[in-house]
Amino acid sequence: MKARTVLASLAVFLTGVALSLAADANLGTWKLNETKSKIPAGATKNNTVVYAAAGDSVKITVDSVTGDGKATHGEWTGKYDGKDYPVTGEASHDSRWYKKVDDHTLEFGAKKDGKSIGTGKVVVAADGKSRTVTSTINDAGGKPQTTVAVYDKQ
Repeated sequence: MKARTVLASLAVFLTGVALSLAADANLGTWKLNETKSKIPAGATKNNTVVYAAAGDSVKITVDSVTGDGKATHGEWTGKYDGKDYPVTGEASHDSRWYKKVDDHTLEFGAKKDGKSIGTGKVVVAADGKSRTVTSTINDAGGKPQTTVAVYDKQ
């Protein structure tokens, strides 16, 4: 009887995790739409962003090109709980946090050595086919740079 209760509880838990991630409008592959975006000269362009379920967390993979033409590949795995999680492959920051505002909106921030270098917001369109990322991130000289990047779902 005890084993049945444990198995039933585990099944309910796993179903809840699956449903919560399935409702995540951010999941999928997103490609930068440069014509609709406003990216300052010299700023990094995140060309492809992939959000994928990773257990009860989310893994975000970003393929970018820096302002000087260098390709980068960054990865972050964490939860939308506002806590810092490590980033690999990014020279500009070593941790990032995300916080879910509603079913279509996330807030995020990036840090380097524990110090904030910028924040932003991700808004997925109601139809789920595009999203807009507005961010203000410090450039290499510490000056804030605002970017509005529009992505199309693949």
